[in-house]
Amino acid sequence: MKLTNLFENLYQRLLSEKTKEKSEQVILWIALASFILHLLIIELINFNIISINEPSNLLRDPIAAIYTPFSFILVYEVYLLIYYLPKSTSTYISKQYEIIALIIIRRLFKDLSGLSLTPDWFNVKNDLQFTYDLVASVLLFYLIYLFQIQRTKIYRTYNHHKNQNSSITKFINAKKWIATALVPVLLIIAIYSFFNWCSGIIQPHETKAISFKNINNIFFEQFFNILIIADVILLLFSFFHTDEFHKVIRNSGFIISTILIRISFSVSGIINNLLIVSAILFGLSIFFIHNQFEKRLATEIEESNEI
Repeated sequence: MKLTNLFENLYQRLLSEKTKEKSEQVILWIALASFILHLLIIELINFNIISINEPSNLLRDPIAAIYTPFSFILVYEVYLLIYYLPKSTSTYISKQYEIIALIIIRRLFKDLSGLSLTPDWFNVKNDLQFTYDLVASVLLFYLIYLFQIQRTKIYRTYNHHKNQNSSITKFINAKKWIATALVPVLLIIAIYSFFNWCSGIIQPHETKAISFKNINNIFFEQFFNILIIADVILLLFSFFHTDEFHKVIRNSGFIISTILIRISFSVSGIINNLLIVSAILFGLSIFFIHNQFEKRLATEIEESNEI
């Protein structure tokens, strides 16, 4: 009982509406300050006042400075993902899709500063990646829109029995515990990734701090690993709540979608974009078919009530 009360207390402290609003204000101020600081560093480098060997070319052009505040906003989006986990599975998955779409948008800001703008557009790797990201961002925006439409469809009305209400309560509590545990994990990975990256800039030849294939993957590659584990645990807990075939397939499909997003961090070029688009398209397809099951069952319930 004491342990349950402790988790509930932690949940309210870390994931309440009040905490969410405070976190939003803090992140917005940090994002604004980081943008100004990034611009200042770029100008100091341009005037040869300081010298920094930064391999990802984020300190060459003022346009690239947008990348920094966007990174902090993305971290807040991850917090929102955790915030919505106990409240709605579909909203939680939708947040995953929004985060990967925003990662591509952030990458566009970085690539904008390095465009060659030559007649050989499709022969220049950076320009070609920029084209892939432009097309992918539009596709993802539309797929997320379609997912949101499916998310708002509720077909079934349930007559909950006492045992069913109890299982739902236990499942929601399990989601709260997982969400509460994910908050410190989020903070630890974020702080570790930031200092690991900074140390790699300060001592690029004396440390192996940068262990990431691409700067766009920093933090998110590690966090999605944790997210997959959390999703599998949720799937197992869901069996205590329901064993309906279409819901099991839906929850399993969402995990596959998350795994595809995680794999996308391991590749580059058009394969990266194809994996991301495929992940969201797969999740949307699974959710659409799930809702068709719900619609059919709702019709059967209405027909049985009329008899």
